[in-house]
Amino acid sequence: MRRPAAAVILIISLFMAVPAIAGQFEDATKAYSSGDYETAYSLIKPLAEKGLPEAQFNLGLLYDKGQGVPQDFAEAVTWYRKAAEQGNAKGQYSLGMMYNNGQDVPQDYAEAVKWLRKAAEQGNGKSQYNLGMMYYNGQGVPQNYAEAMMWYRKAAEQGFAEAQYNLGMMYYKGQGVPQDYAEAMAWYYKGAAQGNAKGQYSLGMMFYRGRGVPKDYVLAHMWLNLATSRYPALEKAKREWAEIFIDIAASKMTPAQLAEAQKLAREWKPKQEK
Repeated sequence: MRRPAAAVILIISLFMAVPAIAGQFEDATKAYSSGDYETAYSLIKPLAEKGLPEAQFNLGLLYDKGQGVPQDFAEAVTWYRKAAEQGNAKGQYSLGMMYNNGQDVPQDYAEAVKWLRKAAEQGNGKSQYNLGMMYYNGQGVPQNYAEAMMWYRKAAEQGFAEAQYNLGMMYYKGQGVPQDYAEAMAWYYKGAAQGNAKGQYSLGMMFYRGRGVPKDYVLAHMWLNLATSRYPALEKAKREWAEIFIDIAASKMTPAQLAEAQKLAREWKPKQEK
């Protein structure tokens, strides 16, 4: 069957425009990376209006953060949706989180789950982690620890520290899996090694209590010490608990052991998996 002439012309025009579009998108990315958000906006918007899903997501992001344009959650939702409906995983994740948080849309956990699942199935790690949270808390779906575990694991295997901590917590509590302190330790360590405060606190407590590993006050002190410096201000109570156990551990150590624990904490460096 012969194509109509107009359709052939359109296809040829789009094909010829690809290098120009790619160049403009690259220039927008460079402008954004350098902090020139107004230039990024002026370059991205025409591409988004032409239907480029990656540009639509990035335009939504600019509106979401108020970068190069006044912050406008309604516009962010509009552009995230356009990208999401074309199958863009980052747009799907961002739209899902807007529904999850109720930002300029009614809070709707079921709708959040719908979009997070679409992105998670494409391998988007943030979506996998947040979908795991939805299953863990029973938000938008019936509570299901086995499903939560599955999605946490997918995100954890991509190096997401928060998912690694949550996976360790589920092994520790025996939620969705048989209780297994050794597995809990392994996942706590992965999160802790990246600087996750909850992972560091939990790892320190495992060494303090001797669960999954022999009791070791030096390593307990080290990890708890690291956790105290990484807990945000909103988690003051958790930081204070860590400080309490640091003091208890210190009371059981010799001066040499205490000096070793402090040296280990000073010399520790985070290991980024992503």
